[in-house]
Amino acid sequence: MEFGKVDRETLETIDFTLPADGAFTKAYLTGTRVPDPGIYVGGAKWGRKEWVGLIYPDKTRDTDFLEHYTRHFNGIELNATYYQIYSEAMLRKWGEKAGDRAFKFCPKISKFISHSSDLGSHKAQLLTDQFLKGIMGFGTKLGPVFLQLSENYSPRKKDQLLDYLKKLPTDLRFFLEVRHPEWFGDPETRNWLFMHLRELSIGAVVTDTAGRRDCLHMEIVTPEIFIRFVGNGLHPTDYQRVDAWAERINQWLDKGLKEVHFYTHQPNELYTPEMTAYVVEQFNKTCGLSLRPPTFVEKTGSLF
Repeated sequence: MEFGKVDRETLETIDFTLPADGAFTKAYLTGTRVPDPGIYVGGAKWGRKEWVGLIYPDKTRDTDFLEHYTRHFNGIELNATYYQIYSEAMLRKWGEKAGDRAFKFCPKISKFISHSSDLGSHKAQLLTDQFLKGIMGFGTKLGPVFLQLSENYSPRKKDQLLDYLKKLPTDLRFFLEVRHPEWFGDPETRNWLFMHLRELSIGAVVTDTAGRRDCLHMEIVTPEIFIRFVGNGLHPTDYQRVDAWAERINQWLDKGLKEVHFYTHQPNELYTPEMTAYVVEQFNKTCGLSLRPPTFVEKTGSLF
């Protein structure tokens, strides 16, 4: 993911300390730990050829990548649906690849809705209806759906955004990711955003990326959280940041958070399995969980 990417020299100057909980989080999380919270960890793509011989068996065919992905991770931030609106039949086939495993697909709303059209237009509504019909194919494997707005979508369009969000079906779970700095920089706008998301039971995506620390808003307004973690090629700070997230998530679980979606990105996706394995290790140790980590292909030496 390029959003928030910085060069190596700048990376060394960034304070990666997690901010304190926001006001809405403090007001919302006032309960106690639930017995069996849902914790989902994964990446954003399954079609990675560089994972063949790493976590996918040698000679794995492209058509089998998804099935193998679901054996290593229990969720995916599904960026494929950002680039194309798929039919219900196609997404049903994808869902079936997970078999009886407890796996969640978290589809990203198509860019033809979020980036290429006016959210208040008739076209946007028709495309949204088409998108939503398609993702019904996931059935019980459907996790939260998230809408990512471009960096150019400013609070000047907040009324249009609110009208669009109000039309979304209430029987599905949605998260919103905003990127324009004014959503976070102006206290009145920030309060407006999270207040309305809370009223609509729509979550706010937390994006942890080096160059846009303002997107690390730490506001929870629904019983679950959706975190997009952007690493820097297994830089030492990647591991320190995961440690801090494990501690914070454990605190939230103690206060009644019911579900966590934590999806990792790396500039070179070759490193995603290793990063995710560390995430699982730290979450298990810190939060008292028993998540299954990705397993790596064992290499056998030559006899000659």
